[in-house]
Amino acid sequence: MVEATLSSKNQIVIPREAREAIGAKAGDKLLIVPKDGKILIMRRPKSFARALKGIARGMYPAGYIDQERNSWD
Repeated sequence: MVEATLSSKNQIVIPREAREAIGAKAGDKLLIVPKDGKILIMRRPKSFARALKGIARGMYPAGYIDQERNSWD
């Protein structure tokens, strides 16, 4: 775990170990997600569509989606 200090201008420097862990470089966009009193910092994906592709794979049992689509007719 690394530590950072909040400046008088409300800025922080993300320590090298943390930047390397997420593969962030100078100029990268970062996503800041506050959750339950904590902050999650992630590198912004170049393509959200590509980052989310396949995220729901395996969510439904085999044949379920086809069964639902057939029920619409």
